[in-house]
Amino acid sequence: MASKKLYDLAVKTGEYQDRASGQTKGRWQNVGAVMQSDDDNKFIMLAKWFNPAGVPDLSGKGGESILVSMFKPQDQQQATAPAAPVVKIKPADDDIPF
Repeated sequence: MASKKLYDLAVKTGEYQDRASGQTKGRWQNVGAVMQSDDDNKFIMLAKWFNPAGVPDLSGKGGESILVSMFKPQDQQQATAPAAPVVKIKPADDDIPF
């Protein structure tokens, strides 16, 4: 069964001032994804470490709920880290296995 990612799930964990523009921007933490199976059923996959009680209340209202936002997944090339360089190791000429 192959699944397709429909959305990334993220919570806002803080804000910061962008040095270049001076604008206030949000700091986001990805906590999971909304997936769709081959039979079109949708399901949520959450990171095991995610604890909703640990999400800060940035509104200052002291509510009992948190907001989990859905974002369209970024292009796979943008979302993945650059690949590590390939290093070819020439085998030694001796018979020692270590």
